Amino acid sequence: MKTLGAVFVGVDVWGRHQYGGGGLNSYRAITHIDPQSLGLSVALFGPGWTWESEQDNPGWNWEQWWQFERQLWIGPSRPDEVVPVPKPPQWPYGGPERDEGPFKPIHAFFAHAPPPDPRKFSFYTCFSPGIGHAWFVNGANVLETKQLWTDIDKQCSIGNLVWPRPLLHWEGDKPTEDLPLASTGFDMTDGWNGGNALKLSIVCGGSSSHDAFFQCVWIPVQSLAVTVQESYEARVVYKTNTGEGCDLDLAVNVKSLSAEGSVSVETAILTDLQHGWSQQTLNFTVTSPGFTSVAVGLIAGFTAEDPTIPCTFTISLGQLAVYPSPLLPPVSVPLPSVSWASFTPSAAISAESFGNLVGVLTWDTAISLPFMNQIPLEGRDPEDPCPAWILDNNQITSCPSFIYFNIYIAVGLNSADVLDPSLAIFIGTTGLDGRGNRFYVEPQCLPEGLEGKKAARFYVQGVSNRGEVLPWDRCAHVDHKV
Repeated sequence: MKTLGAVFVGVDVWGRHQYGGGGLNSYRAITHIDPQSLGLSVALFGPGWTWESEQDNPGWNWEQWWQFERQLWIGPSRPDEVVPVPKPPQWPYGGPERDEGPFKPIHAFFAHAPPPDPRKFSFYTCFSPGIGHAWFVNGANVLETKQLWTDIDKQCSIGNLVWPRPLLHWEGDKPTEDLPLASTGFDMTDGWNGGNALKLSIVCGGSSSHDAFFQCVWIPVQSLAVTVQESYEARVVYKTNTGEGCDLDLAVNVKSLSAEGSVSVETAILTDLQHGWSQQTLNFTVTSPGFTSVAVGLIAGFTAEDPTIPCTFTISLGQLAVYPSPLLPPVSVPLPSVSWASFTPSAAISAESFGNLVGVLTWDTAISLPFMNQIPLEGRDPEDPCPAWILDNNQITSCPSFIYFNIYIAVGLNSADVLDPSLAIFIGTTGLDGRGNRFYVEPQCLPEGLEGKKAARFYVQGVSNRGEVLPWDRCAHVDHKV
C-alpha cells in the first residue's frame, strides 16, 4: 500500500531553481516538505556541494570540509553558535513570502532510530566518515600519505548520541555545579582500526564547592535496539588524555533509553592494547519486558588536584562492537580464517616496470572449530565417548564474518628468502567493487624499490565484524615469482 513516505520531494543542494536557494538554505525547502508532520520523504540531490563548492580554496582539507559538512547535516559544535545563512533569492514562481526561521540542520527534520538488533546483525563501528589521511591496524599507522583518500565502504556509525555535541548527565549524586562543556570531533592523526578516532573533549569549570573534588558523568555514545533477555557483549577500544592536575577513571556501561527499562550489566574486563590503547569488554542483558533501546556509553569519573581550576580531558574512541555474547564452554567456539589466496598477474603491464606484480588477488574464507581439550582426531582414543566438538543451534547466527581485508606485500631478493609477515608493506583494503574476496593490485598501490626483486608474497588479513584483526596464523598468503 502506498503511503506519503513513498513520495520523495526533490531538494537540490546546489540551488538550481530551488526554493530557498539551496546550500545551507536547503532547510527552507525541507520545512515545507515537513517529513515528520506530513510524512513526506526527501530526495536530496547534490550534497557533495559542501566539498565541491569549496575545494579550490587554499589549504582546503578534510578537517575544514568536516566543519562545513557537519553544519549542513547535524549543526554547529557549540550550542551558542549561529550558522549564518545567506538571504534566499526571490522565488521566481510566485506565491507569498515565507519565513522559515533560523537555520536548521537536516537531521532536525527526521526521527532518530537505532540500528538493527545486534542479535541479527553484529554492530561494528570504527567511527569512520569514509575519509582520511592514514590507515591504522591495531593502532599502528600502516599508511603514510599526503594524499586524501575516500572510501564509502569504510563509512560506519560515528556515534549517533554524541553529535552535534555529547549530552552529559551527572552520574550518582548530582553536584550543584553546571555540567561540563563537551564537544565532538574526528582525530585523523590517530586510530585503532580504520582512518581516524572519534574524539570527545570535556572541560569542567573550576569551582570552590566541596562537590568539585570528585565528579562523575555519564556520556551516551551509541543507541542500539535490543531484545529482552538476550545476552550481548560490548567491546570498546579507547584512549584517554588528561590535562595537568586532572585524574580520570573511565568505565564502559550500557543503560536503557526508556524510563521503565532496566539493564543488567556485568563488570567490564579491562585489557591493555598496543600504542597506548585500552579495551573494555562487558556483557549486558535487558531485563525489562518488551523490545527496548539502550545506549552504550562511558562513565567518566574525574578528580582535580585544584578544583578551582578548570579540569580538561579527552577520550578517543577507536572502535565499538556489540554482538551476541559468545557461547560458553563446553560449546565449541567457531574461529574465522582466510583459508587460501591466489594471484593472477596482468598481461597488460610490462614486467620491466612493475616486476609483474600487477594483477588480481583472490581468496576464500572458512571457520574452524577447535578440538575439545585441544586433542586432534588422530590423537583421540577411538573409545572416547566425548564428541570432538559440541555445537549449538545458534552457532551459525553467532559466527563472526568479515567486514573487510587488509592486503600486504613482502618482496624478497629470491624465492628462498624467509619473509616475515610483520615486516610486510600495507598496500590497501577491500571495498565495494561488486565482488567479494578480490583485490586489484594496481601500480599506484605498490611500494617503490621493486627493481631486482625476484619473489613476492601477498598477505590477506581479515577483519571480523566484531573488530578482530586476525592473527597471522589465521591469515593466508600466496607467493609469486617474478
